[in-house]
Amino acid sequence: MTNDLMLGGVYILMAIMLVLGSLMTRREPAAKLVTVALAWIAIFAAGFVLFTFRDDFGWVTQRLQAEALGTPVQQGRETRIPMAIDGHFWVEGRLNGEKVKFLVDSGATMTTIDRDTALRAGVAVSPRRDQFVRTGNGIIRVSTGRAAELVVGGIARQDVGLQVADHDDLNVLGMNFLSSLRSWGVQGRWLVLVA
Repeated sequence: MTNDLMLGGVYILMAIMLVLGSLMTRREPAAKLVTVALAWIAIFAAGFVLFTFRDDFGWVTQRLQAEALGTPVQQGRETRIPMAIDGHFWVEGRLNGEKVKFLVDSGATMTTIDRDTALRAGVAVSPRRDQFVRTGNGIIRVSTGRAAELVVGGIARQDVGLQVADHDDLNVLGMNFLSSLRSWGVQGRWLVLVA
C-alpha cells in the first residue's frame, strides 16, 4: 500500500515539475501560460486516472466482449451472462467438451438437449422414450441421458442428468443445473451465477 502511495506521489511530483519547468522557459502572456498549464494538468490527470485503473481494464475488456458477442464474464466464483437482444439469456457451454449453445430457462426442470447435440457430445442416452415433458411448444417425448461434465463459464458439474428430445432444435439449461449453484439471479441486464 505504501509503495503505491509513493509511486503516486512521485508521479504527481514529476508532473508538477514538468509543467512548471515548461512554463518557466516560455516568455508569453499570463493568459496563454495558464491555458498551457491547464492543458498539461488535464493530460497528467488523464494519465493518472489510466494508471490508477490499470488493473480494471481486463474487466472492461471482458464486459465489452460480453456485450458484443454474448460471452459470459468471469469474476472469481461468479459468471455473468449478458441479456441477448431477444430478452433471453443465452450462454455457450461445454457438454463433455463439446461446445453447445444453451438458453437459460428457470422454468425448465431439467437441462434438455436435442438428439444431434447428444450424439456430438457423446452423451449416454437411454433407448426408451417414455417420458413426456410440457414445453412452451407443447408436449414432447424425451429420453433420459447423462453427461460426464457440463461447464458454463467457470462452473463445472459432473455426472449431469439430461433429457434428450428427438427433434427439438433448442438446448435448454434447466433448474437441475441452476439449483446446484450457491446462488443465481438477474441483476439489471445480467444473469449472475455464483458457484
